[in-house]
Amino acid sequence: MVKEMRKIIVDAAHHAGHGHIPSALSIVEILSVIDKIKTEEDIFVLSKGHGCLAYYAYLVHIGKLTLDEIRNFGKKGSKLGGHPDRNKISEVYASTGSLGHGFPISVGSALAKKIKGEQGKVICLIGDGEANEGSVWESFIVASKNKLNNLICIIDNNNSQVRSLPSKDLCKKLLTFGWNVWEVNGHDTDQLLRAFKSYDPEGRPAVIVANTIKGKGITDIENNMFAWHHRSPNEEEYKKFIKELDER
Repeated sequence: MVKEMRKIIVDAAHHAGHGHIPSALSIVEILSVIDKIKTEEDIFVLSKGHGCLAYYAYLVHIGKLTLDEIRNFGKKGSKLGGHPDRNKISEVYASTGSLGHGFPISVGSALAKKIKGEQGKVICLIGDGEANEGSVWESFIVASKNKLNNLICIIDNNNSQVRSLPSKDLCKKLLTFGWNVWEVNGHDTDQLLRAFKSYDPEGRPAVIVANTIKGKGITDIENNMFAWHHRSPNEEEYKKFIKELDER
């Protein structure tokens, strides 16, 4: 599943002529584990909407989208935009892309579930650069105050923020905000599964700091954010990248 999703991401970006490839490649394992643990009552929000190619690739993998649809993402008439749109894709709970918006929506949804006595969790995936937004930290406070133990936040800690406001001691900060904090290798599915299935007797919301590699899986793109932030591979690069993924 993981290899197939990465190949779909590269294929889609090549055919569409654009895409945030590194941000998508870093969250593939996270999405694969969410697929394993998510129930019908659960809500998933991709707050780092610019990583939507990974989510689209996941939807192709499970048969909710076609390869032709994802190859045309971002083009006129396509329902697949550069950021996910809930008005066009039924599997998208919240339209995201403006950083710091999806997580507050998730907190509100988790609180609503608590008030109404509904089953299921709210799972929200945010970016580490997104975590610089004030609305994110306000939401951490609200969730902790209301003991939203039906909320799981995953931070894709792929070092995007080093370009602007490096966030040091992220786990320590989150602990002081009253969260149950897990730090894992974001490409290790066993570690991710253990964190997702953890139980906190104090009833705190859970946050998983997933240390990842931006552009994971393709040597030329890994941690090469300035060259590959938003561009597509040419024909030669495309063939090279698919070959590398096939051989891994």
